Amino acid sequence: MPPSHPFEQILAADWPLERWHENTVLLAISGGADSIALLRAMHALKSPCSGRLLVAHFNHHFRGQDANADEQFVIGECQRLELGCEIGHGPAALARQGGDGVEAAARAARYEFLQQTAERLGARYVATAHTADDQAETILHHILRGTGLAGLAGMPRTRPLGPAVTLIRPMLNISRAEVLAYLVSLAQPYREDSTNAEAQFTRNRIRGELLPLVKRDYSPGVVDSLLRLASLAADAQRVIDGLSQALFDCSVVIHDAFRVTIDCRALDSQDRHLVRELLLGVWRRQGWPLQAMGFVQWNLLADMALAQPSAPESGPSKQVLPGAITAQRRGEQLLLVASGDTSTFQTTK
Repeated sequence: MPPSHPFEQILAADWPLERWHENTVLLAISGGADSIALLRAMHALKSPCSGRLLVAHFNHHFRGQDANADEQFVIGECQRLELGCEIGHGPAALARQGGDGVEAAARAARYEFLQQTAERLGARYVATAHTADDQAETILHHILRGTGLAGLAGMPRTRPLGPAVTLIRPMLNISRAEVLAYLVSLAQPYREDSTNAEAQFTRNRIRGELLPLVKRDYSPGVVDSLLRLASLAADAQRVIDGLSQALFDCSVVIHDAFRVTIDCRALDSQDRHLVRELLLGVWRRQGWPLQAMGFVQWNLLADMALAQPSAPESGPSKQVLPGAITAQRRGEQLLLVASGDTSTFQTTK
């Protein structure tokens, strides 16, 4: 049966039923408007004869009894729709933290729970309810913090969450206004998160103050403009990623979790931005800490990689980077060593 509501039609067009209906899909449901709209639409689209549709809710315990009420609301909706529901709980210490840092820690805990739950239940996909408005807020947040091209692309539509699990954001082309209209048409209640109005979080100020100001006084179509920027940036980044991977394959040797060698001869005459992307790829491949690495550090590494070999009497250049990663130029090689490794590189000519 074809989708009956315009909201469901948009979702079905953006994530066609044939791509997921035979798999187990885990829905990340907070109880807020966006996630409840995803829950209702996916339930409406799902064929009873195909794979399973399951729900996961993570209680961060940030809001005391309100958070517990969110949990009970989600459980109740799942019971009404006859869907299995998995509940996760954040550590008490996390709930006592404050400021923007807690958002990153909460996000990491939530995604760890989603990945572990999906793997345990055999879910092929984890679907979240990020909307076009969330995407615009993310891009603007990245711009304010200082971002490269990848940051301008915003949240990817899909990304690996584990070896056999893919995270998908099927509502990135759907506006919050469309979400609310859908819920009204269903007379569907949802939970309001009071922390969304708390001004100590930068993202809340972007959502509640900056974006409305830009819409009102500068550009009513700012969300669409930011989404077009994200699309163009993502296209450009895919080209760069392909070039960077080719360069990685011919220049990088991964010895183990601690040690990497880069043959700088392969980088000769390469564009500096491509070299920075190569180095970023090394960090990601190794799982080394990225948060404290900024443009200054990546540019310093690029300088070391692109420099002409030092004269023998000058000795190797050496830098200690955030996360206790040591970078050392020896002749034609750039050596990267993570803290904890005490072995010695055997350089090759």
